[in-house]
Amino acid sequence: MNYLLVPGLGGSGPDHWQARWAASLENMTLLQQDDWDTPFLEDWLRTLAGAIEQQMGPTILVAHSLAVSLVLHWAARHQHHRVVGAMLVAPADVDSSGHTPDVARNFAPMPLITLPFSSILIASENDAFVSLERASFFADQWGSDLINIGRKGHINADSKLGSWEDGQKFLKQLTISI
Repeated sequence: MNYLLVPGLGGSGPDHWQARWAASLENMTLLQQDDWDTPFLEDWLRTLAGAIEQQMGPTILVAHSLAVSLVLHWAARHQHHRVVGAMLVAPADVDSSGHTPDVARNFAPMPLITLPFSSILIASENDAFVSLERASFFADQWGSDLINIGRKGHINADSKLGSWEDGQKFLKQLTISI
């Protein structure tokens, strides 16, 4: 199984669990965008689609924050022959001006489609970018299993998760279920 790690706005710095996973776990590729700070949906979609096409064999997408919206936009527009699952972590609510920076507004509206592959949505009770209620709504729309991990903020480097061993367990469970 291949894993394509898809960071959100600003990318995933060295203390982010995605960067740590890419550096230490097998079959993990960290997607690189040309511009992490001024995201344009169409540019990011081209990069994601190209990276998926380069994967050899079945792939699970591991998206964080704004990249969750990116994955949903991709799924709504592309063939899914290589992607067999997605771990969607702390989605940024691109439809809510109170939760998402203006620079990410071009990712709205959030696609409300049933994903054609297995997925889990991992959310926190105190995420500044999406309420737990809204995350639950997204999970229902996408056909994703919702996992509430308590009060972990935006589930990023500021959450001080290190290599986020619990996240690795969730990913392993998703992989086994496919």
